[in-house]
Amino acid sequence: MNALTSINNFLPLSDQIATAGQPTETQFETIAKQGYQVVINLALPTSDHALPDEQETVESQGMDYINIPVIWEQPTIANLQRFFQVMDVNQTSKVFVHCAANKRVSAFMYLYRRLKGGADEATAQRDLNRIWQPNAIWQRFIQQAMAHHQP
Repeated sequence: MNALTSINNFLPLSDQIATAGQPTETQFETIAKQGYQVVINLALPTSDHALPDEQETVESQGMDYINIPVIWEQPTIANLQRFFQVMDVNQTSKVFVHCAANKRVSAFMYLYRRLKGGADEATAQRDLNRIWQPNAIWQRFIQQAMAHHQP
């Protein structure tokens, strides 16, 4: 796994799921060589360091590519529901999830693990806080999502 640690804010969450900030083209080659089958990008095409041809780069490495552009100042429940759907469909695949700095991803993965993955609060919170302490917009979004998904 050492080859992946050079990716900005790289954080493996399990043998099947890893998260990070924006990888470079060369790092996508490494991601593919590490056995990842699906890349999910939550960043906008205009995000910092975004690759202009990321889909082509990822697919040329034999991986599936899904972009769910999440506006930094306006994450939505619809974005989150789409993310949950994609994660559910790819449960048996090795999935690499990234955005610009792993902040969107860490919040979405926190919610996925709490609401769908059965992770306890302490574990999910610890991994979220290894990347960042969500700002007011994202704290509000997390609270909204937790309330929205109550049984």
